[in-house]
Amino acid sequence: MSHALTFEWADGRTARVDARPDETVVEAAERESVALPFGCLTGACATCTARLLDGHVAYRRPPRGLKPDQREAGYVLACVAEPRSDCRLRVGVDVHRELVDNPWK
Repeated sequence: MSHALTFEWADGRTARVDARPDETVVEAAERESVALPFGCLTGACATCTARLLDGHVAYRRPPRGLKPDQREAGYVLACVAEPRSDCRLRVGVDVHRELVDNPWK
């Protein structure tokens, strides 16, 4: 069963794709040529951080790039997150900036 993913950017853009079963958010976006930021694809670097506004995801592997309080606040790592329902996510580099002011410190 596929799930609808709605992406929202800070500039007001939106996009919608359907995620296949066992497909991550980043994989579904890439298949539909929707550009999302990502880096390691293993849940470690947090470049792909998104904020889950509605819906539910399960992780393919542990999201090591997020602290527990960040996960509780609704942040998800799109590269290892598989949708388990229709989801609405805020995406883009602005979301990652909410987690860290300076990624090199």
